Amino acid sequence: MTRFLISKENPEGHKLEDILQAIRKDILIRCTKIVDDQRTEARHVLDNNTKILNLLGDAIHLAEDSTATLDKAFGPSAATEGGPPRIGDG
Repeated sequence: MTRFLISKENPEGHKLEDILQAIRKDILIRCTKIVDDQRTEARHVLDNNTKILNLLGDAIHLAEDSTATLDKAFGPSAATEGGPPRIGDG
């Protein structure tokens, strides 16, 4: 059973891209709080967060592409109504 993602067992879950976008938003908010801190540690964390944001952007695009591929091939997901997965064995 998935904990965060939509599935037959978790119809109230979220799409992967929605979770990644929420995480990206949280990181951006944190970045704005440390952007003017010139200490070495703060700069290091900001640099790391910037790299993470870039990776999250790539991950969001991949997740959106997967959703579009499934939508095109199999139509909209019925998982929110407890339906079967579009691919794989539920």
